Amino acid sequence: MIRPTLICALLAFSISPAIAASFAATSAGASSAGTSASSDSTSRDDKVVLQARDDAASFVASDGRIRGAQLEAALRHLREHNSGAQRATDMQLAQAILAL
Repeated sequence: MIRPTLICALLAFSISPAIAASFAATSAGASSAGTSASSDSTSRDDKVVLQARDDAASFVASDGRIRGAQLEAALRHLREHNSGAQRATDMQLAQAILAL
């Protein structure tokens, strides 16, 4: 299960994308195993962030000039649910989304 705290951890510790991808895959595997703690809202929240990957790639590649609707939704969601994301720039969050 991927959580907004993962994004903050990526920003705080500046871990490599390979490590982030590995962690995200492990987390995703744990959530797909069917734990009773997972909820529909958590799945929806994760989906908002993961669906923003293409928009995040465009944003990073264009040096912030291309801002897609899915990226905007993910940035808003992350900042509403995570204090660490509130301090991060849009570019830092977009790069963290790409590292998932």
